[in-house]
Amino acid sequence: MFDIFMAGVRRADPERLVREAAAGITRPDQVVALGKAGLGMARAALTAFPGTPCLVVTNTENAAALHGATVMAGGHPVPDEGSLRAGRALVAAVSSVGAGGRILALISGGGSALAVDPVPPVTLADKAALSRLLLGAGFDIMEMNLVRQNLSRLKGGGLARAGAPAEVEALVLSDVVGDELAVIASGPTVPPMGTRAEARVLLERRDLWERIPQTCRDVLCREETAPTPPCRNRIIGSNRLSAEAMLVAAPGATLDPIPLTGDVADAAARIAAAARPGVMRLWGGETTVVLRGTGRGGRNQELALRVALALRGMERPWAFLSGGTDGRDGPTDAAGALVDQGTLARMTAAGLDPEGMLARNDSYPALAASGDLLLTGGTGTNVADLQVLHVG
Repeated sequence: MFDIFMAGVRRADPERLVREAAAGITRPDQVVALGKAGLGMARAALTAFPGTPCLVVTNTENAAALHGATVMAGGHPVPDEGSLRAGRALVAAVSSVGAGGRILALISGGGSALAVDPVPPVTLADKAALSRLLLGAGFDIMEMNLVRQNLSRLKGGGLARAGAPAEVEALVLSDVVGDELAVIASGPTVPPMGTRAEARVLLERRDLWERIPQTCRDVLCREETAPTPPCRNRIIGSNRLSAEAMLVAAPGATLDPIPLTGDVADAAARIAAAARPGVMRLWGGETTVVLRGTGRGGRNQELALRVALALRGMERPWAFLSGGTDGRDGPTDAAGALVDQGTLARMTAAGLDPEGMLARNDSYPALAASGDLLLTGGTGTNVADLQVLHVG
C-alpha cells in the first residue's frame, strides 16, 4: 500500500513537471517560486534558464540552499515572521521587473501561509489569529482563502498586480480538489475568488465575525481591491493526476471518481461503507477537521483512526492508508497513518482509549503507540491527500 501511495507522490514530482513545461516558455527576467514544492520547481527553472534572478519561498522542512537562487522559509500552517519577510520580498522582486519584462511564477500548495503581506493595519499576529480561528472552525480551503485573499497584498491576484506592467506566466502544482486556481496558494496570479462583502457574509453566517481581529473587520469593510491584470496560468500537476497514477500502480483497484472532501467523520463513514471482501479502493481529496480538543494530530491521522473504529469487528483482514502528499499532516512529522485490523488492540494494549483520544483530536500519540504512523519525511511536493483501502 505504501508503494501505491508513493506512486501518486512521484507523479507530482515538481522538478520533472517544470522541466517538461519550460520547453515552451520564453526566457523570463525573474523567477519566483512559492509553495511547498517551490525548491524543486525553481531548480528545474534555473536549469532551463540559468542566470535568471530567482526567489524561492517554501516551508522550513523543504528549504535548502539552491545555487543561483535566494531561498526563504515561512511558517505553515500558521504564518510567522519568516512568512512576512518572504511576502514582502516576493512583492519587491516582481515589482522590480517593469514594463516589457517577463515573470515566471511557480506556484504550489502551502503558499497561503508561507508568504504573507497583510493590508494595513492588519498585522502578522492578526493574520495568525485569523488562520487559527478558521482552521479550528472547520473552514475548507476555499472558504479560508476567500477570507485571506481580501486581507492580503499578495493573494487573490496581488502578485500579478505588484508585477504589472510586466508579463506574468505561472506554472501551478495544484493541491486543491477541482484545481480552482483562485484557491491554490490563495491565487497570487488570478483574480480573488470573492469580494470583501462575500467574506463578511461568510464570517457572519458562521458566527465568526465578532471573533476575528478588529483590524481584519476594518479592512473587510473597505472598498474592493483593484482589478487583476491577465496572466497565463497552467496547471502541471494535481491530486486527480496523482490518484490516477496510484491506479496504474495497483492493477485491479478501483479509483472512486468522487474525491474525499468535507468533514472527516463523513469521509470515514463513506470509506467504511466501501469495505467489501477482495476490494482495493483508491481516493484523492482533502478533508476537514473541527477541533474539539487540544490534542495533536492531522486530518489524515484522524481519518485513519476513524476508519479503524468504523471497521472494528470485521472478520477479514484489512488495511487503510491515508497520507498527505507533502509528507506532513497538520503540525506533525507524520504524513498520515496506515491502520489495520490490529490497530485498536495495539492502542488498548498500550493503555490508551482510541475513542477518547479521537474525542480530544489526539490521533498522533494514539497512532504512534500502535505503530501505525506513516512517516515519509518532506516529499518536496504537495497535491493534497491520497487514500488506499484493501480488504482481504
